[in-house]
Amino acid sequence: MTPYAIAGIQMYLKNASNLEAMKTRIEITMHHYPWVNMVLFSELACFGPLLHHAQPLPGSAEEMLQELARKHRIWLVNGSMYERKEGAIYNTTSVIGPDGSVIGRYRKMFPFMPMEQGVGAGTEFLVFDVPEVGRFGVLNCYDMWFPETSRQVTAMGAEVILHPVLTHTIDRDVDLAVAHATSAMMQCYVFDINGLGAGGNGHSAVFDPSGRVLFRGDVCEQIIPIEIDLEQVRRQRKNGIRGLGQLAKSFRDRPREFPVYAQGFDRSYLDSLGPLQQPRRAEEQPDNVAPMPQRRSLV
Repeated sequence: MTPYAIAGIQMYLKNASNLEAMKTRIEITMHHYPWVNMVLFSELACFGPLLHHAQPLPGSAEEMLQELARKHRIWLVNGSMYERKEGAIYNTTSVIGPDGSVIGRYRKMFPFMPMEQGVGAGTEFLVFDVPEVGRFGVLNCYDMWFPETSRQVTAMGAEVILHPVLTHTIDRDVDLAVAHATSAMMQCYVFDINGLGAGGNGHSAVFDPSGRVLFRGDVCEQIIPIEIDLEQVRRQRKNGIRGLGQLAKSFRDRPREFPVYAQGFDRSYLDSLGPLQQPRRAEEQPDNVAPMPQRRSLV
């Protein structure tokens, strides 16, 4: 057994600095649950979802969290904050080790377009090791809706996906279905942590590598300390989910590559969908939508 305890923090957030409130939640968490090894906040927990709070990293906000990680000897994942870098803005998650060092920064690959206008797309995955425990990967909210991201980090060995979320919309049920399915398809733990208020509509959840629900929250502030066993991931991947489908090995041994990723793939259908933009009322829709391409064989 390789036990490890992660506490997700579902808390009320403002469109302003939430750093002091985050500090308080960390202090409470470590007072009541001193056995916790890692604390994970929701997406944009540090300052909320307004772009004018963007700032360079490293910076004072991150340094404050580094000091808290060092004080409590915990791994600390800040959810994310908007980072100003080389003339662009990114939605960036910092992973801080128990010695206070920044292990890595993950920049969200799929900003929630067209809603997250003005936010650049990251290009680098972040997978990191907790010594003598296992390997962890970070995906930020909308990233997980694209299964290639989860496939990539788990193919790199991630046994736990840390998934900070800011969902305040009516598709939270779908959001949770995606996270739940990911835990089964990728045979990993998924910590899906949402905020409240300006930070989301709650319903944080934790799923195990056999696709079972370990925790499903409501719309109250909650500290969610869950002890996981990384050996369960290794067992599910070796013997199959619940002793059945060996998904990771089947993907590894696939008989062919997928044409959709190949150079020269016929994009005419995808291009016919039109530009990535916010929907408008029916009478405001343009008339020049491209026609559906003629169906043809793809084999």
